Amino acid sequence: MTDEQPLPWAEIRLWEIGMLQLATGSGLEHWLARIRELGPVDEHAMRDWLTAEGVTGYPRSLLVHETFGYPHSTVRAADELIDAQYADRPTLRPILDAVLLCAGELDDVSIQTRTSHVALTGPKRTFAVVQPTTRHRVDLGLRIELPSPPPSTRLRSTTDLGADFPARIGLASPAQVDAEVAAWLKHAYDATL
Repeated sequence: MTDEQPLPWAEIRLWEIGMLQLATGSGLEHWLARIRELGPVDEHAMRDWLTAEGVTGYPRSLLVHETFGYPHSTVRAADELIDAQYADRPTLRPILDAVLLCAGELDDVSIQTRTSHVALTGPKRTFAVVQPTTRHRVDLGLRIELPSPPPSTRLRSTTDLGADFPARIGLASPAQVDAEVAAWLKHAYDATL
């Protein structure tokens, strides 16, 4: 079971530090010292160097942010970010709440807020995003390959949610967060384990 509340930035940072330790066997201070040894380097060069060192994903992002600073959207309060996402479409907020309750049935899921969406992250990576796409629809983006031929469900292909989330389910009401949505969320979660 997962806490359905978005994680505050400080907790996300601690989670990413844990991911760095788990992935590399070394902690934050070790990596920051190695980065200082590199001397002046731009963000792109540092990302390339970290990738060559086997540091990717959230641990790499953590080290980049620790070195070059965190974006404003990262350190803003989760509630503030979500309120801003739904400020001009308050009738869609209950859809997000329903998806978060549904995701709460999965084990070890964290909820991370961004400027334009809410990310659902499992033990290893983000498996879904929830984004108010129009004034009448919230999209649930899933990190899964769309089956071929496409199933006769609400699952559709998309490029609007980024390359990591090629499938989406459009939701126009909280009632649409049903057993089908729960099954696709679980499928996306399991695919990232």
